[in-house]
Amino acid sequence: MSKLLIKAGAPDKDGRVAAVSPESAGWKYVGFEVYQLQAGATLERDSGGNETCLVLLAGKADIQVDGELFADIGGRMSVFEDRAPYAVYVPAGAHYKVAALTELELGVCLAPGSGKYPARLITPADAAIEDRGYGSMSRKVVNILPEQSEAESLLVVEVRTGGGNWSSYPPHKHDRENLPAESYLEETYYHRVNPAHGFVVQRVYNDDRSLDETMAVPDRSIVLVPEGYHPVSAPPGYDSYYLNVMAGPVRTWVFHNDPDHEWLFKPGAGAPAGEE
Repeated sequence: MSKLLIKAGAPDKDGRVAAVSPESAGWKYVGFEVYQLQAGATLERDSGGNETCLVLLAGKADIQVDGELFADIGGRMSVFEDRAPYAVYVPAGAHYKVAALTELELGVCLAPGSGKYPARLITPADAAIEDRGYGSMSRKVVNILPEQSEAESLLVVEVRTGGGNWSSYPPHKHDRENLPAESYLEETYYHRVNPAHGFVVQRVYNDDRSLDETMAVPDRSIVLVPEGYHPVSAPPGYDSYYLNVMAGPVRTWVFHNDPDHEWLFKPGAGAPAGEE
């Protein structure tokens, strides 16, 4: 199995089913964990040196951050519902407690922080939703913690892609500290598939092909993107959802398109001369 693919396992004593840390990924900035909590279960953590974005992927919860209560938040029961999630921003150096009111799928997004910004609730009304792409590259993007929102390192977004479509496409990358042309951002993809017995396909490759992996990704799996281009394909009959976590030395998303496929950004464009 690819070292870039992490499949979820059975919940541990805290309900954690999958995790990525900078140490396990071999990088510097991004951490990500997924929890499956039963109604009545609780999760308590200190954020330490990380700012944290708690994303209620599905289900409802009470969340306290240093005693400040965000009560009865959540709403959607599946990531495939056509609605944005609730989330809570937790600064570095804080203590948080999550109490599941229903069965809860929780994404914990982590990146370095110093406690600059206070805890806050992010509601569906705060999340900018956009339709991106065209034709078989169409998908719906929900900006949970975009660079216009206050945070020190984290960028968090979710994407829903219908079966038969591609997303993170045409292929792009963000693996060089070369602003203003390109920013360096590590990235994780947390994939869900509907129906759950299906799969999506993700390719991660760089320009010289020293990295070139194509993975059949099952439901509830994480894909690491340490560098390179990283398109996703949803096979016909299987809808795709993924949650992206990005972070790097500068909190900005400036990407570089694969030159071979950049012509696809023009809606209705035909194939380049000499190609089909």
